[in-house]
Amino acid sequence: MHAFEKITIKKQDLCLSSERSIYWEQEKALVVSDLHIGKTGHFRKAGIAVPQSVFREDMQRLISLIQYFKPQKLIVVGDMFHSSANKELDLFKRWRADFESLEIKLVKGNHDILNRTWYAQSRIELFDSTLKISEFCFQHDPGECGKDDAGKNHYVFSGHIHPGITIHGSGKQTLKFPCFYFTDSFCILPAFSRFTGTVGVRLKDDDIAFAIVNNSIFRVN
Repeated sequence: MHAFEKITIKKQDLCLSSERSIYWEQEKALVVSDLHIGKTGHFRKAGIAVPQSVFREDMQRLISLIQYFKPQKLIVVGDMFHSSANKELDLFKRWRADFESLEIKLVKGNHDILNRTWYAQSRIELFDSTLKISEFCFQHDPGECGKDDAGKNHYVFSGHIHPGITIHGSGKQTLKFPCFYFTDSFCILPAFSRFTGTVGVRLKDDDIAFAIVNNSIFRVN
């Protein structure tokens, strides 16, 4: 079962899920980053025995989120795919056919290197650097999105670094967990795929993290 935390940014209501996603209520959009579809197949091609069940479990989690929230669109903040075409991408195409009415908007990440024709055939709308919707800007690498022609600031959502937060326990024990990392100007999403590592983030005074621990999510600041 999913666990949730709600947060409001620029009068927009966001539901953070322990399944490493954000549901944006006003836009009826599910937001994820770093799915790395095809990564386990890429490793197997290189002779590293990674079971395909890892990929299937990630896709099942995504299906579960779509069935729960019933979004109209899926926004992927980069690295939806991991590398060149392999069997897992063929499985993705079959998955895509089951969600024909779902809009998919992908802001390209450094691993999204497939031919543009492949994305078009899969009905994925591609954005080379940024996607701006309402008060928000989506881009793969963290950083400032700048201002549009009207001079209105956007809050930035990004991925790429797979953020993790270290929790200190008794007896000098420490554990690191994937997290959502919020500052006053940007948010970095956790990698959706569980077949990734994490990079530690250090919170400043006004920063907030939401740590994901098994099927739970809780605020750290």
